[in-house]
Amino acid sequence: MRPSTIFLAALLTLSLTPALRAEDGWVSMFNGKDLSGWKSNAATEEQADQKKDVFTVEDGKIKITGGRAHLFYVGPDGNAKFKNFELKAKVMTTPGANSGIYFHTAFQESGWPSKGFECQVNTTHTDPKKTGGLYAVVDVMNDAPSRDNVWFDYDIKVEGKHVVLSVDGKVTAEWTQPENWQPPKSMAGRILGEGTFALQGHDPKSTTYYKDISVKVLP
Repeated sequence: MRPSTIFLAALLTLSLTPALRAEDGWVSMFNGKDLSGWKSNAATEEQADQKKDVFTVEDGKIKITGGRAHLFYVGPDGNAKFKNFELKAKVMTTPGANSGIYFHTAFQESGWPSKGFECQVNTTHTDPKKTGGLYAVVDVMNDAPSRDNVWFDYDIKVEGKHVVLSVDGKVTAEWTQPENWQPPKSMAGRILGEGTFALQGHDPKSTTYYKDISVKVLP
């Protein structure tokens, strides 16, 4: 192929790429530079046992360390809400870290999110509920599918009453909410509906990283 032909082909590829990205439906939730579109419930002051400055951006990734707090996705307009969706993220734990990704939740000033479900992130923390489990609903016990200090792919998919969690392409938890569903004790808000996402800072000894977070709205 002549150089001029190669150049024209490259231009055509570049011109098509944005359209293809738009058509596939995936929307980035994290710009890799700052926490635009996210809101911490302990961003400016400590409340109860929550700590401020738990969430920072470091080298294109969200770093969570230093204590308990939650970082809620509010979106560009501050009112992000999802029902059926697929979320993808790259996650890395460090030794002893505990974190999680909440969905169908809502911003609250303090405490563990009372609404929605937690997708567990835990490779070597003492909690026996490990990465890839739908916390207190379908747990992955004792043996984590993740490794500390190694990035893994976390996929969360919700369609109607059906939830599927996957780690590195392997399904780790699958659950359909029954008609007579009774949430776990002390977790009355663990019912499928709609809401946003949140990243968890669990305790002072936990350091976890997130990057490449994107979501696709499903019918």
